[in-house]
Amino acid sequence: MIENKAELVKPYSDSGSKKEQIAEMFDNISERYDLLNHLLSLNIDKLWRRKAVRLIKPYNPSIMLDVATGTGDFAVELMPLNPKEIRGIDISAGMLEVGKAKMRRRKLSDTITLELGDAENIGYNDNYFEGVTVAFGVRNFEDLRKGLSEILRVLKPRYPVVVLEFSKPRSFPWKQLYNFYFSFVLPLIGKTVSKDARAYTYLPESVKAFPEGKDFISILQEVGFKKVTEYRVTFGIATIYLAEK
Repeated sequence: MIENKAELVKPYSDSGSKKEQIAEMFDNISERYDLLNHLLSLNIDKLWRRKAVRLIKPYNPSIMLDVATGTGDFAVELMPLNPKEIRGIDISAGMLEVGKAKMRRRKLSDTITLELGDAENIGYNDNYFEGVTVAFGVRNFEDLRKGLSEILRVLKPRYPVVVLEFSKPRSFPWKQLYNFYFSFVLPLIGKTVSKDARAYTYLPESVKAFPEGKDFISILQEVGFKKVTEYRVTFGIATIYLAEK
């Protein structure tokens, strides 16, 4: 069985569970999260989400779930699919409050509903959703296989899940540039802007520990997903995984 070492990586050094610490971390940085997210990625993350949406489009999903929705950026990107309903769940109340304000400003609250929810205990019936998305969230699961199994449970047969997650470039010079940026530049900017030093040192630590590529594909298949495909984007900085129930 492939080990997910990211489950052992926590934001803080105290004895709280990873889930509790992740919620605390995102609560701490919620007010600056959108600014930092787009600044640190040079807005490339928006292009990754849009590519992920294009992969979902052929399935014509009507009712969708965005897991680890944060402030709802991925949920907003799903709107061109003209879904009837989008539910976004997250364990951080602070992130959700920022996201709800965003939905009100953009007049999307009738379609997009953001609510407290745990990826490892999703509060919806079996076979409820016609599409599930997760952007930069699976690294933070306390139990990766349990979270993926829950996503599988609430997804209708033959419908897709799309996972967007950081990965590691493999070729010169992108590998070296990436390691320098993630190890030194990103934590410095994150500490300065967010006032939570650990939030942006946790990120590269968890990316390094996460089982990407073929290993993550194997885990998806292990819990029951089929037709798993990966799309590495921007020199391998991130990977989009598409799978079906």
